[in-house]
Amino acid sequence: MNFKKIKEGIWEMPKQEEMNVPARIFATEKLFGEIEQGAIQQIVNTAQLPGIQKAALGLPDLHFGYGFPIGGVAAFDAKEKGVVSPGGIGFDINCGVRLIRTNLIAEEIRPKLPELMDLLFEFIPAGVGQKGKIRVEKNELAEIYSKGARHMVEKGFGWKKDLKKIEEKGEMKKANPEKVSEKAFKRGLSQAGTLGAGNHFVEVQAVEKIFDEDIAKSFGLFEGQAVLMLHSGSRGTGHQIATDYISVMQKAMEKYGIKVNDRQLACAPIESQEGADYLEAMWCGVNYAFANRQAMSHWVREGFEQVFGQDAKSLEMEIVYDICHNVAKFENHMIDGKKKELLIHRKGATRAMPAGRSENPKVYAKTGHPAIIPGSMGTASYVLVGTETGLKESFASVCHGAGRTMSRHEAMRKKSGAQVKKELEAKGEIIKGKSSTGLAEEMPEAYKDIDEVIESVVLSGIGKKVTRHLPLAVMKG
Repeated sequence: MNFKKIKEGIWEMPKQEEMNVPARIFATEKLFGEIEQGAIQQIVNTAQLPGIQKAALGLPDLHFGYGFPIGGVAAFDAKEKGVVSPGGIGFDINCGVRLIRTNLIAEEIRPKLPELMDLLFEFIPAGVGQKGKIRVEKNELAEIYSKGARHMVEKGFGWKKDLKKIEEKGEMKKANPEKVSEKAFKRGLSQAGTLGAGNHFVEVQAVEKIFDEDIAKSFGLFEGQAVLMLHSGSRGTGHQIATDYISVMQKAMEKYGIKVNDRQLACAPIESQEGADYLEAMWCGVNYAFANRQAMSHWVREGFEQVFGQDAKSLEMEIVYDICHNVAKFENHMIDGKKKELLIHRKGATRAMPAGRSENPKVYAKTGHPAIIPGSMGTASYVLVGTETGLKESFASVCHGAGRTMSRHEAMRKKSGAQVKKELEAKGEIIKGKSSTGLAEEMPEAYKDIDEVIESVVLSGIGKKVTRHLPLAVMKG
């Protein structure tokens, strides 16, 4: 396709034929050359949607998805002809990541990691279809859909101050349980506080390198520190919400005369009844995921307390930040010199607001909030911050991880789960996997080079490195 490098790390296909805006990709030359054509075509298709602003964006972890590619960002005019598309948010609504710090030294805790991971494996339900140990009735699930992490804190799962360091304080205010189907409710009843499978994980890490001392200090991070990263989403309830509303959107397109090149981009006007209903339901899925991560964080703290003989407050187990990957939210951005309200779709993308934006928690007002980027199993993870360049170029968005280079089936053909476990443990990591299949699917070689992905972010100027972390022990569903 006709993409040209317009700046360092930024490639663009000019607006043409049915496109309403250009298509733009952020990547080093190496990564750009490796992007699959299907994902590039999905970015071009996204550029054809009604009301899209500035450009359809692909981040360096870009790969083929449903409708939008994973690693895709698009902004739509909230007032004039903009649309909302479930395929631009994804099935795992608010798949996201939380970072919890400690005051422990990583190397000093190595001898106790086997005991810790055994406990976390016992405390946190994980795996395909796994049911949780929190049992909720429909009325309480409606509370979770409405209040997110706040509901869990009120139930004793965590500290009130946790909410200050979660995107949206862990609660999308306009979530409406009445817009969630009975089937989605049914799937949500048994999975509260569960990890799931796929690329979700609980990982103990060592802060290996500091790139910005001042910002790292403000985040409570130091070299050699033991931290914990938790990656999970909205489980079956989020998947069902997406499934339900994709069907609604396909009918709505006929009603509103919207045509798309790919039926997976089914959408409806933002201000339509269908669009409003989906957003209110989708935000319930977002809140469910926030609540999930809050419950699991509580059990993580309990595990550390039991193994290290101190309470979580003495261990300074504070949340650094919790951030969404798959979500759509209203934000104000400058378009052609004018401030506009936009509905930003981020699918496999991390918001990275720079200092000065109202979206930042007060504690991060002077730095911008942490943008947490997990690597694949066995590889590094990063904490970044957003930049003014990113605000202008990518709607304050950076990558969400490494991004797959091979399908799960292909990965399973390459190696067995036992082989993956053996290779990683030979490097000194502790691996706890619910299934051998899951370990095979998530082998490091199935993903892009995380360092090259982060280099793309830095090269294009849309993000700045703060810390790099290495895995010590990981639990997979």
